[in-house]
Order: sequence, then C-alpha cells, then structure tokens
Amino acid sequence: MEKQELVVIGNGMAGARTVEEILARGGDKQFDITIFGDEPHGNYNRIMLSAVLNGSREANDIFLHPREWYAKHNLTLHAGVRAETIDRVGQTVTANNGLTVPYDQLLIATGSRPFVPTLDGLKKADGAHKPGIFVFRTLDDCRRIESYANKCNRVAVLGGGLLGLEAARGLLNFGCEVHVIQRGERLMNQQLDTQAAHILESAMRKLGIKTHCNKRTTAILGEEIVTGLAFADGSVLDCDMVVISCGIQPNVELAQKCGMTVERAILVDDQMHSIDDKNIFVVGECAQHRGVTYGLVAPLWEQSQVLADVITGANPNAMYCGSKTSTKLKVLGVELAAWGVPDAIEEQDETVCYAEPKRGIYKKLVIRDDRLIGGILLGDISKACELMPAFDRGTLLPENRASLLFESGTPNRRFTMLEMPDEAPVCQCNGVTKGTIRKCVLGGAKSIGAIMSATRACTGCGSCKSLVREIAEWANEGQLDD
Repeated sequence: MEKQELVVIGNGMAGARTVEEILARGGDKQFDITIFGDEPHGNYNRIMLSAVLNGSREANDIFLHPREWYAKHNLTLHAGVRAETIDRVGQTVTANNGLTVPYDQLLIATGSRPFVPTLDGLKKADGAHKPGIFVFRTLDDCRRIESYANKCNRVAVLGGGLLGLEAARGLLNFGCEVHVIQRGERLMNQQLDTQAAHILESAMRKLGIKTHCNKRTTAILGEEIVTGLAFADGSVLDCDMVVISCGIQPNVELAQKCGMTVERAILVDDQMHSIDDKNIFVVGECAQHRGVTYGLVAPLWEQSQVLADVITGANPNAMYCGSKTSTKLKVLGVELAAWGVPDAIEEQDETVCYAEPKRGIYKKLVIRDDRLIGGILLGDISKACELMPAFDRGTLLPENRASLLFESGTPNRRFTMLEMPDEAPVCQCNGVTKGTIRKCVLGGAKSIGAIMSATRACTGCGSCKSLVREIAEWANEGQLDD
C-alpha cells in the first residue's frame, strides 16, 4: 500500500513522543513522516531544564531523541524551522523558509510558551524585553540565564510554581541572592495546601532562597537595564535580573489562522482529532479536551497513545476520556507526590493528615465516599505506589485510614507488585509504567542501568529509582545485577 504523508508541527515532548508511539505500532510502513520544530536540535526533556541550569546535568544528558534518532527512523526533521500556515483545503503546510509540504494526515503539537504578565517597564521603546529579563522554557533560555546570572548579585523569580522554584534553585549556583515572588498566598498552590507549602518554604530558606507570597508585581524598574521590582503594596525589591515563570500559554495562533476552533486551546474530540477536521490531530498542551488543557506530562503520554492507536489503525476505536492529574517528582531536592485536589471541597469530604515539620514530612489524604479524591506526600513518598493507583482507579479504601499512610499497624497488609496494575505510572518524567519495566526485565534487562537505558526510567528527577528497583527485583524473582 502506498504510504501517506504525515506532517507533525512541533518537536517537543508531546510531538516527538507521539511519533515514537506511531513508530512502535508499525507507522513507518504506513507513513512518510515530516517534522517541523522551532528549536535547532532534537527533542529533549523539558522537566530536566532545572538540572541543566543548576549544573547537575549537561545539556546533552537530557535529550530524549537526538538528531541521530530521526535519521535512524527515516524521519525528515526540519529543526529550527517554524510552520507558518496550514492550507486545510489544499492540505499543505508552509514554513518560514518558504518550504511547502503536502499532508494526508496532520498532527499539531505546538505546545505552549511562557505566560508573561503585563508589567510597566517590561519592554524598551523598540518592543524588546529590557536587558536582565528572562523566561525559562528552553535550552537556549538556560544558556542566556547562565550567561547573565554570572554577573548578577540579586535575582528575582516571578512565580512560585514548580518551574519557578526549580529556576530559583539553579540560580543559587551562580552565587546570587535569590528571591521568589508569588502572587498567591502560597507556593505551588495548584499542588499543595497551606501547611505543605509552609514546609516547602522552610526547605527553601535552608537553601538560602527568600520567598515573598501575596506580592503582586506591578513594574520592573530601571531605565536601560533591570534595577528592581515594584509591588502593589508600595514596596520595592532591588535586583539586577528577573526570571519570569508565571505559567504557560498554549500556542494556538497557527490553528486560529486556518479557521480551527480555539478556546483556551485547540478543541479536540475523544480520539484527539480537531473537532473541525478529521485529517488533523492535536496533542499536548495546545489541545483542549472536554474543556480541560493539561500541562503535566502524564496526560500527554496518554493522549499520544490514543492518537497513535487511532492513526495507525492499531485500535481505531481507542478513546481518550481525560486524565486524573497526579505528579511525582523532586522539588528543591524534596520528594513530592501530589494528585487530585489539595483540600476538602464538600462538607462530607474526609481529611487524613500527618505532619512532622522539623523533618520536612507531610502526608495528607482527601477522601470522599471511601475513595481518594486528592493527596499530598511531601518528604516521604514511600506510599505513593499504593495511593496513586488507588486514586486513578477509584479503589475503595480500608476503614483503617492510618494504614494508608504508614507501613506499621494492623490490619495493614503490604502492597504487592501483583496488586499494582501494569498501567500504573512509575516514572512520571518519562511516562514509564510498571508494565514497561516488567517487560523490559523479562526481555533481558537485569540491572538498573540496563532498565534506565531501555526505558528512560530514573533519568528524570530520580524520585522513582527505589520503586523501579523494587519492580525489577519482583519481575526477576528477587535477583538484580549491580
């Protein structure tokens, strides 16, 4: 059968992962694949940008698909080339270098860009950002930040979410005094409640990072370069560099120009088709499904699997029904697992909580009708491998709530690998499941190093390493090479 032309706009984590899933289903026999990517290199793990900034990883260490991978799989990659227009009638994509490529099927995976709030003093007269102002989204951003931070004494990070905190940690390595400015009442307000945020704030103080919550920035001071920040309460913070990390904004302009339906992001159906055009698929942060746009990687992996099943015919009836959001990672070296809602919402919701602030440990479950609807594990995530699958599957919980948070006590029974579903996420950074690790071990990988090389598990934040080892030992009957 003659191959179809598949064009992919976007070479980030969602786009490249979807191509990988398509290839895994024999898509190379069905499609000639052309990929456009804004950045002049292969695909890398954006989650690990903070490790590049703080010097614990080299840029080359975080590549998921180096340029050689595309050549090996006969993929045509136009790196550093931006797709500018989509002709839906003629079914072509035209790039900023004048290249026009026809498509039978089109995948839009344009992702998102940093949201930059409107602030006085942000730009010079020519419209460019004032020297000393940076965003934190790409490898090139890391290089620019590093170059400028080397000559700075005090840096302010606007935004107390995950990326902002990781940027702050990385900036300490340059000898700067680092301040985090958070408009909301607490750090990581999407994942943490007030008490957990206070514990994390204490960990930041020990590192030397100063935090300012409930601070609304109104202006960036300085005529020619950054000299400080002004706040709505009338106070001022002197600084000579500002890193903006205030969330993301989906890249939807290309879809809008060709008449596709866009709200916050590009509207898709349950098979990741654009609702306007069955020849166009959308995946990742630029997709809006059932009113929701996802910024975590796990939903992106789930979307890519459904899309690959549908486009290759491996499972033409596959459906994406939305994701229950959960994350497991390290923040400033502190292990964190969070899922669902951080606080009780309805009157009947039950909260189970344990805290040891001096040790940096906090555990909280939010329960409704004997099922988990939310949870936070900070500083000790040993029970995450039980609780997160229970949340995903809506499992009925035991009456002894303490057994959910601690190994000791009765009638608690130890969670076994048999009870953990194959689809349970283990490495959130790279979308690796228990089943993938089990199959890898059965296929001959008998050491953590071999498993890491084959699956990419443990190559992100590293918080999953103990669980990966436990699964590998179970899959290999208790034996694992050093």
